[in-house]
Amino acid sequence: MTSTVGLVERLTRDIVDTIRTEHLQPGQTLPSAKVLAARFEVTVPTVREALRRLEATGSVELKHGSGTYVREAINRRILDNPHYVPVDLAAAIELLDARIAIEPGIAELAATVQAADAVASMESALDNALQVETAVPAGHFHVELARASGNRALHEMLVSLLAIHSRTQQAARTSYDRLRDHDEHADILDAIRRGDGFEASHRTRKHLEAIKTAVLADWTDDTIKDGSADTIAGPQR
Repeated sequence: MTSTVGLVERLTRDIVDTIRTEHLQPGQTLPSAKVLAARFEVTVPTVREALRRLEATGSVELKHGSGTYVREAINRRILDNPHYVPVDLAAAIELLDARIAIEPGIAELAATVQAADAVASMESALDNALQVETAVPAGHFHVELARASGNRALHEMLVSLLAIHSRTQQAARTSYDRLRDHDEHADILDAIRRGDGFEASHRTRKHLEAIKTAVLADWTDDTIKDGSADTIAGPQR
């Protein structure tokens, strides 16, 4: 079993190396499983297992009858754990605290950079706050805010945080006033347009702290009933 796992891990790395050395771009197809098996002298099932691992990270997409396609995540350095179970209240608050620690600095950077295309993307994403969605859409305001920082690592980190706590996002978007959410996004964007990094940072922190307050107030998980909320509140004051 261990040798099989090691073989799959090694093959997974070999496939990633193939994507890079052949300069395959997102949307392009990989050689067939049969061709890859012959190239690396392994069985087709082993190739398929390696491809499934890559699919789990969003690096490739397997389309039955069509082939294996390279996806955007192949170029990412920071990825979320695709096997992470739905969060409880304690984990949700930890993730929100991480965002509170990171995103105000991202907003300050965005105000400094002031990339015209990034500002336009944030403008397009503004109305997403008015929609009830369970998954983070491609134009999510906070994702575009991170992209506007000009720092790929920060952008990837925030995308991963949002993906990990999509359940938290759902809870926040049903309990938090979405019109207020939209208005606060607009205020953040206004500060960025004016190049006011301090104000952009301040408004982002206030916005996220309001979401955290709403999640703490309205969370319906059993962790609230067994007193876990008390353990969360203790060290954070």
